Amino acid sequence: MAAPEENSALFPIFILTIMALPLVPYTVFKLFWAATKKTRSIHCKCSACARSGKYRKSIFKRISNISTCNNLTLVLLWVVMVMLVFYIKHMRREAQPFEPFSILGLEPGASDSEIKKAYRRLSIQYHPDKNPDPEAHKYFVEFISKAYQALTDPVSRDNYEKYGHPDGRQGFQMGIALPQFLLNIDGASSGVLLLGIVGVGILLPLIVAVVYLSRSSKYTGNYVMHNTLSTYVYFMKPSLAPSKVMDVFIKASEYMEIPVRRSDDEPLRKLFLTVRSELNLDIKNIKTEQAKFWKQHPALVKTELLIQAQLVRESTALPSSLQSDFKRILECAPRLLEELVKIAVMPRSPHGRGWLRPAIGVIELSQSIIQAVPLSARKAVGGSAEGIASFLQLPHFNETIVKKIARKKVRTVQELQDLSVEDRAELLTEIAGLSTAEAREVDLVLGMMPDITVEITCETEGEEGIQEGDIVTMYAWVTLRRGNGLTVVLPHAPYYPFQKEENFWLLLADPVSNDVWMSQKLNFMDKAAAIAAASEGIQETKEALGATPKEISAAVREAVEKVKKGSRLVMGKFQAPPEGNYNLCSFCLCDAWIGCDRKTSLKLKILKRSRAGTRGGAPEQTPAADEAIEEEEEEEEEYDDYESEYSADEDEQDKNKSAKGAAHGKGSSNNERGKVLWGMSGEWFERAARTGAARSNRTVPGRQRRPGTVGSTLVVDPGVPPRDAAGRHGPVRVTGSAPVEVTAEAFLARLSRDDQADGSL
Repeated sequence: MAAPEENSALFPIFILTIMALPLVPYTVFKLFWAATKKTRSIHCKCSACARSGKYRKSIFKRISNISTCNNLTLVLLWVVMVMLVFYIKHMRREAQPFEPFSILGLEPGASDSEIKKAYRRLSIQYHPDKNPDPEAHKYFVEFISKAYQALTDPVSRDNYEKYGHPDGRQGFQMGIALPQFLLNIDGASSGVLLLGIVGVGILLPLIVAVVYLSRSSKYTGNYVMHNTLSTYVYFMKPSLAPSKVMDVFIKASEYMEIPVRRSDDEPLRKLFLTVRSELNLDIKNIKTEQAKFWKQHPALVKTELLIQAQLVRESTALPSSLQSDFKRILECAPRLLEELVKIAVMPRSPHGRGWLRPAIGVIELSQSIIQAVPLSARKAVGGSAEGIASFLQLPHFNETIVKKIARKKVRTVQELQDLSVEDRAELLTEIAGLSTAEAREVDLVLGMMPDITVEITCETEGEEGIQEGDIVTMYAWVTLRRGNGLTVVLPHAPYYPFQKEENFWLLLADPVSNDVWMSQKLNFMDKAAAIAAASEGIQETKEALGATPKEISAAVREAVEKVKKGSRLVMGKFQAPPEGNYNLCSFCLCDAWIGCDRKTSLKLKILKRSRAGTRGGAPEQTPAADEAIEEEEEEEEEYDDYESEYSADEDEQDKNKSAKGAAHGKGSSNNERGKVLWGMSGEWFERAARTGAARSNRTVPGRQRRPGTVGSTLVVDPGVPPRDAAGRHGPVRVTGSAPVEVTAEAFLARLSRDDQADGSL
């Protein structure tokens, strides 16, 4: 074992190694990510967004962006590592290897007289009688005297010259890189060592596991409480009107935990008078409605009033005691609304589809919260189905200005965008009464609003047409265009106190039945991820269709170019419904802008399922089909035991009885009856239907031949009764001493009579 002093000296090196292993790679990754990260978004630069302060790059915000908990911890660990490096360097300087010639200031191989002269010279300088310094005394005793003794003693000098050490050959030493005081088992340090082992090895992992499990059991991956999801699922209904979405949204557990103080009562009642018209209260019974409203849970009342304050833009009038709760509510709103949309489109109906109406209502609520537009402004007015809500999100616009420009037959934001720059400037300055600077800001925001186009197709891979029950693949290219030519832009939202990215929801739905067939969330921020997803999806599709590598490469290149130009590929699968014509719609809804949603019609024709899994009718009989049947018969003879499957379903038995009444019908009906009675694979009957040939009359002991079309025969060996699926002898009674050849119809009739006779059916 190594000396305790040497083990203690190695402890800082051990700690430095443990710290450097994870810290160095993580720091390199952070620096690489910071060096390669580009500006992913451009925010609005209008005066309203500038006054909001959320995009202001002050020195304090720059420091706060850098001085995060993660970065501060990283810097602190590097400081500790640098201190350890300096300590180890100083310690290694003190713990130099024993070199007697270097200590005496001599060259290797010096004579005895030179050694004595050097010793006398150093004794005058470091001897305790000449130098009272304790450090000098320590150096003289531990180094100078030992070096002189090692070089003057013949044995020690010979060992040093041969093995590099005065004591001779040194063995391999091992030790524990722990401080010396921890290795002093005799003293109180044993308890410290035990406490360290228990704390680091047991308690610390246990604490981390408890914290992680407690948090994961309370929150989902999107930092939404599990109780919130359960509440949303319970209150979500297929007929949930957009005006009633607010009642479900405010029931989140995150909002129920917001404290309600006594000092909040007075400002909340003042706020109630301000937003009362937005609460959908019955004016005829206003007193009863008000009393009912205040009887709700205090947290629900507070949450709804603060959200209404955001919608009517009265947040600046809130007292400081409510400002923190107000920001907390708005900070949680985007992810809660996202989960609410997912719950709305979650497959629930008998056909595995979501609900369209509540999904649209949730997204409209998200738009109103981000743009701070009251829900009442979304009511249809004049020629606009969206009301004046889309205009109110523009800077410097109000109801008066909207009425003024409506006189010039500009009733939607799209019509305002379609005007030429000169006509729009004239309309805003002369008719609306805005200044030139305000008109420029309106043009700036109009240029940021997204223009969405959707190209959507549905098909069954590798097949012509879509038949009922098919797995249909939907391909949708969603293209984003803006007037300013940019793709990635943060929305204009001066009244929302946090930065918000645009998210789009693509819904393939049937508006008549209120069913959402497929849904997908889109985000145009991460171009690299979109390129990777589009390339992978196109490549997998082409490979499944058997395309050549050249065709796959060309298709992938085309998809990548589309993504770079501002398009995103959405792929999804759903099961085709029953036969018929379906008038579907694709809804591309933005959760941050009002009036930018796009609705695209899609007609889907579902064909009737062809028999036995064939597509587009039965193929003609070919010699290849006959050869395949003969090969199948030869393979069947290799097996001694054949297991037949009987259906125990009474409904299936009724179908069998009705099938026997139509024994001379079409071959397809016989095939269906054979499937039900015998449980044979559909592949055999499909082949039998194609050829129409009678089955072979070979005799196989204990084996039941499959019935083919009408007129086919079955041979049973009476020596070995037929067996069921479990290997037991079946109930069929066949008499005689030789193989009996019977038709399939006669055999079925005999089977029915025998089973009824002994009650074994």
